[in-house]
Amino acid sequence: MIPAMPATTLTSRRASLAALRFGRLASMGVVALLILVAGVWASWGSAQYVMLTKGREHGTIEVARCAREVCSGPYTPLSHGSVARDRVVIEKTVAVRKGRTYPVVVKPGSAEVVLSGRAGVLYAWVPMGGALLLASVVVAGGLRRTRFAWVLAGSGIALLTAAFVTI
Repeated sequence: MIPAMPATTLTSRRASLAALRFGRLASMGVVALLILVAGVWASWGSAQYVMLTKGREHGTIEVARCAREVCSGPYTPLSHGSVARDRVVIEKTVAVRKGRTYPVVVKPGSAEVVLSGRAGVLYAWVPMGGALLLASVVVAGGLRRTRFAWVLAGSGIALLTAAFVTI
């Protein structure tokens, strides 16, 4: 037979386990939150120009040249007050191909443009979709909240799929 433990040892063991459990939940919660904040931060760099369009220059770019990281071409204005430019630059992605024309928004004070419209909004939020997928793994494994993890993963998959289909 196993000898009975004194009450103080049992109480201290329970307290230690509770502290470890709380520490795990707190640290994994912070990690998941940081991943989501980083996803929003990465997405907002482009999304702000696409989503908050009031007073911004709208037009189209006809992609003439592509280098390693950027493509360029002439800009044709569509909004009032926007001026034509001989050359603007857009980030080279799977969505941008030489010889095609894309609706864009000009970043203020630069010759850089970002995709606009539904495709531009979805493409701008792709980093957030990846962050949702990564956070779902942390939530499922570290926090052991599988239902919430499935919601995060489903949201990330939906966002990435919508961006893929739209672009």
